[in-house]
Amino acid sequence: MVAEATPVTPGGRFQILALDGGGVRGIFSAALLAGLERDLGRPVVSCFDLVVGTSTGGIIAAALGVGVSADAIVDLYTSKMNEIFPGPHRLREIRRLVRPKYRAVGLESVLRGVFGDQLLGESRVPLVIPAFDLGENTVHLFKTPHHERLRRDWRVPLWQVAMATSAAPTYFQAFCLPGDGVRLVDGGVWANNPAMMGVAEAVSMFGQPLDTIRVLSIGTTSDTRTRRRGLDRGGLVQWFRSPKFTEVLLRGQSIGAFTQVLHLLGPERAYRLDPPAPGGLAGLDRADARDFKAKAAHHSRVFCPTFEAMFADHTPFPYRPLHGPNAERAECTPIATTS
Repeated sequence: MVAEATPVTPGGRFQILALDGGGVRGIFSAALLAGLERDLGRPVVSCFDLVVGTSTGGIIAAALGVGVSADAIVDLYTSKMNEIFPGPHRLREIRRLVRPKYRAVGLESVLRGVFGDQLLGESRVPLVIPAFDLGENTVHLFKTPHHERLRRDWRVPLWQVAMATSAAPTYFQAFCLPGDGVRLVDGGVWANNPAMMGVAEAVSMFGQPLDTIRVLSIGTTSDTRTRRRGLDRGGLVQWFRSPKFTEVLLRGQSIGAFTQVLHLLGPERAYRLDPPAPGGLAGLDRADARDFKAKAAHHSRVFCPTFEAMFADHTPFPYRPLHGPNAERAECTPIATTS
């Protein structure tokens, strides 16, 4: 059932920021947003009516939602990378054959440090963050209370939402929601690029017609390595001895999702930024932060005029959560970033 239409701003637009998964390559996404924020002089999320993010993109989305600056998110990734993904990596590849490569204690400590006791319902912008329910074999979406029937998720602590959406199979164990016992893994198994999910939310929960919607989809860079012909007739050994299988699945889903968005909205209302990167520059758990920050600096510089033309002149309709700790207020306090 489609909700009644939510009023849009005088510009007649509803804007969505969609942030891909990609592990520590999220440094690129956060650094790109940080460059835009410095040029604009205000938080990037102040230009969007809805933010959707998967895995590392879900962590970034949640942090932006409670006023953490993109610069602070970059600092978080670079300073805490080794705490989340401790070495030695070769020995951990052996462990990964029968157990998750990493214990989740490091990631949990970092996320608790970022979000504290803040709940999903305390986000000052509407959010949708995906995970996958292993027990029920179905998708699981964490949503802020931006619609009357979204009565439950606002109670979930943000650190738990972030743990669930980033519980990448073989890297971390599934995250079990305390109390409910729901077993969740990384939303990237079905929506690594959440752009299409954002469009569906805008139509179904915000009641927006397609011609009002604009989407900015940000990836974590795309691997330029070619797939050797030996893989054409490869079996388990050829496909699974490296991340080939995972890379192909994530790449295919990402391209497919944004292509659907383009078909629905048209190229003048959807923009994808996911520049190529040399093969092997980074994995989900290893990266040279300097390389990604430099790449982000270049692309944010080039992209900023386009962002200003397509997205920056938009003022979102005031977000009024319908349930939770901020439901009593006329509207949420506007985003003001913190370091």
